[in-house]
Amino acid sequence: MTDTGAAGRDGPVSTESAQDESLAPAAPGGSGWPQRLRGLGAGRLTALTAVVLGAAAIVILSFAGTGGPQHTADVQAKNFTLAELGNPGRQISLNSLAGRPVIVNFFASWCTPCQHETPMLAQFYLSMHRRVTVLGIDANDQRAAALRFLAKTGVRYPVGFDPYPSATTTSYGVYALPQTFFLNAQHRVVSHIVGPLTMHDLTRGVALMTKNRG
Repeated sequence: MTDTGAAGRDGPVSTESAQDESLAPAAPGGSGWPQRLRGLGAGRLTALTAVVLGAAAIVILSFAGTGGPQHTADVQAKNFTLAELGNPGRQISLNSLAGRPVIVNFFASWCTPCQHETPMLAQFYLSMHRRVTVLGIDANDQRAAALRFLAKTGVRYPVGFDPYPSATTTSYGVYALPQTFFLNAQHRVVSHIVGPLTMHDLTRGVALMTKNRG
């Protein structure tokens, strides 16, 4: 299960009116489906539809395994630099982890499926004794709510804060949460999960991103 070309799109696209705070699921199915980012108005949805239709010609979609849609491609992940939640004055960036495989997880405290996924990811990280590098990106959230969520779910990996208009999140083509990218040591996307992770997704993604690593 390898990635969509989402991470390879050029430049962030600003979201529209912040007054549209719809949390409608991206597709039917309850808490197991990703939730659309807040602030997406009709214009944004129209633009997103065009992007999806354009990508359909080059993206292979499947629903194999237990995770969400899995997209096949091999693209270079974009660098990002964000303020680190819970550590004032510190920043996290993808480039600072050059040469290391990385899991990049996009989430928010208000996202219902994230509330089930994040504790599992946090426990997985600790069970691996931090041998697997994880970066969280908290998208379109309130800082206080995000900090409470991290404390409640036991997150110990670094988390970048990407408030509205969530330029880093949208630059990865992420318009619904949660989504997770598995990057190899060259920071090429080898797996992309749309929707909440399963343990199968995690173990398979880690195997893919560390494959052939010396």
